[in-house]
Amino acid sequence: MAFSILTVQPIPLVRHSPLSSPLTINSPRGTSLKLDPKPRGLMMVPIKAVRVPESGFQGAVSGVLNIIQASPPTWQSALLSNLLIFVLGSPLLVTGLSLSGIGAAFLLGTLTWRAFGGSGFFLVAMYFVLGTAATKVKMAQKESQGVAEKRKGRRGPGSVIGSSAAGCVCAVLSIYGGGGAAISRLLQLGFVASFCTKLSDTVSSEIGKAYGKTTYLVTTFKVVPRGTEGAVSVEGTIAGLLASTLLAYVGCLVGQIDASEVVICIVASQIANLGESVLGAALQDKEGFQWLNNDVVNVINISLGSISAVLMQQVVLQKWYP
Repeated sequence: MAFSILTVQPIPLVRHSPLSSPLTINSPRGTSLKLDPKPRGLMMVPIKAVRVPESGFQGAVSGVLNIIQASPPTWQSALLSNLLIFVLGSPLLVTGLSLSGIGAAFLLGTLTWRAFGGSGFFLVAMYFVLGTAATKVKMAQKESQGVAEKRKGRRGPGSVIGSSAAGCVCAVLSIYGGGGAAISRLLQLGFVASFCTKLSDTVSSEIGKAYGKTTYLVTTFKVVPRGTEGAVSVEGTIAGLLASTLLAYVGCLVGQIDASEVVICIVASQIANLGESVLGAALQDKEGFQWLNNDVVNVINISLGSISAVLMQQVVLQKWYP
C-alpha cells in the first residue's frame, strides 16, 4: 500500500502588457505602494498528486496484513496468522501442551486455517481452551487417585494427532479433494462434529473423574472405580453433552454449520462416545489389544463422530428437506 502527498509545480501564465511608467498608489496614512512597470509574470500553483513508496516498516506491516486477510485463505495467510496467534497465546498453550505438542498443534492450526479460515481456527481454539480447563479441574485430587493425565494435563503430540486426525482428513479433502460446494459443506460438518465429539469425550471423562459419585462400566453397568476404561458417570455424561452442545453452537455462530446441523453434531458426538466406551470396556487393556491405547481409541472415536454426522446429514436431512 502507498500513500499520496501533494507537491507544487510553478507554471508561468501569459504576461500582461507592461505599464509604460511606474504606478504609485497613496494610502490615507501617507504611505505609498509603487508597482513595477515590468512585472516578471504571474505564477499559478497547481496541485499534483505524486505516489511515493512507504517506509520499509510500514510497507512490511501492510504486506503482512494483506496476506493475513486473504480470502479465500492461502498457505501464506494460514502460516502467518497461526504464527501470530501462537506467539500471542504462548502463555496459554504451555499450560495445556508439551513443547512437542505445541509443534503438532501448530501444524493442525495452519492446516485448519488454510481449509476453513479463521472461523474454523476459532472453533479448534475453543475446543483447546474448554478441554484444557476441564482437564485442570481438581487436578490434585485426580493425581492422588492416579487418574490424572500425565504431565499435569499437558498433552503431547500423540494426543494432539489422535484428537484431530478426523478433522485433519476433512481439512485435506476440503483443500485438495474438489467435489464442489456440497462436498465442502459435508467436510465442514464432519470437521465440526469431530471436535464436538472429542470435546464431549474429554469433558465427560475429566468431570466424571472429578465429580462422578458412581461410575458404571458401560457394558455391564457394574460399579467400577473412577478412571476405569469404558466407565461412565451421570455427572460426566451430562457435562460432556453440554460441552458438545456449546461447541456445536459456536460452530453455528461462526458459520461452519447451520442450525439443523447443530443437532446432528450433538447426536453424533454422543453416539461416538458411547461407542468409545464400549470399545474401551470390551477391548482396551485386554490381552492381544495392547496396541489399542488412548490415542488410537481417540482416532476411532472422532472418526465415528465425524462419519455419523455426515451420514445423518445425508440420510435424515435429505429426507426431511430434499
